[in-house]
Amino acid sequence: MSAASERRVLDEAGGFGAMTWVMAIMLFLTVLAAAVGLGTGAAARLLDRELAGRLTVQIVDGDPVRREAAAARALAAIRTVPGVSSATAVDRAELTRLLRPWLGSDGSDPELPVPAIIDVTIADATGSAIALVAAAAHGASPAARIDRHASWMTPVSGFMQTLTLLAWALVGLMASATAAVVVLAARAGLETHHATIEVMHMLGSTDVQVARLFQRRIAIDAAIGGAIGGVAALAAVAFLGLRLRGLGSELLGGVTLSGVDWLLLAALPIGFVLLATLAARAAVLAALRAIL
Repeated sequence: MSAASERRVLDEAGGFGAMTWVMAIMLFLTVLAAAVGLGTGAAARLLDRELAGRLTVQIVDGDPVRREAAAARALAAIRTVPGVSSATAVDRAELTRLLRPWLGSDGSDPELPVPAIIDVTIADATGSAIALVAAAAHGASPAARIDRHASWMTPVSGFMQTLTLLAWALVGLMASATAAVVVLAARAGLETHHATIEVMHMLGSTDVQVARLFQRRIAIDAAIGGAIGGVAALAAVAFLGLRLRGLGSELLGGVTLSGVDWLLLAALPIGFVLLATLAARAAVLAALRAIL
């Protein structure tokens, strides 16, 4: 059978089959969903690593002299704890800046009883290391409070992990929808060209040869559509990445893609072409066996 005859096995309108545009749309949405899954997954892991060993020690005392003295003792004691990689007192000016959105100019009042803050980073964020830091802080001041950054950022990390799972679920749904569309297109082609296929069988063509005809046509349309949708999606992902970096947010800045992630995204169109080809072959062979 000639190449022109092969192209007419499935309907083409305007030079491109309907499958071309279906695959372009499917690939565009799938690559975007996969990029969200990869980016939020990386951000959640980075957030967990950074917050696992981060502590804040608060020295609460209404008397500024006692508060500063207790903070100095606590800082010196914490720095001697094994496993503490850094311990830094937060400057009062920095605290004032952080309080400005809520207190306005009142935050700079020297009489305002603002707790002394010590930022602590632990190299090995085990329960024993945190207990040693707490003991050192309480030894310096019984009013010391220990806050783990991971405890109040857990909801954010959990949300990002949920978003990652939803993104990968969407990728799976798009793959299933693509396979279903291919099956419907293949069956429609069989119905449209039923008489031609019967003649081909009488001339000695086998089911496998007929199926190969359909899968070749769908593979070509899927490859063209996948290239269009994939390139458009990768460009959109790159653009969104630039916008995220421009925001200057530490949290959103973690939503980045590595070189391996970009390779996975670039491989998605190839995977969808293979999926469409196999789905078309399976659908046509099953339909021909049921008919004949």
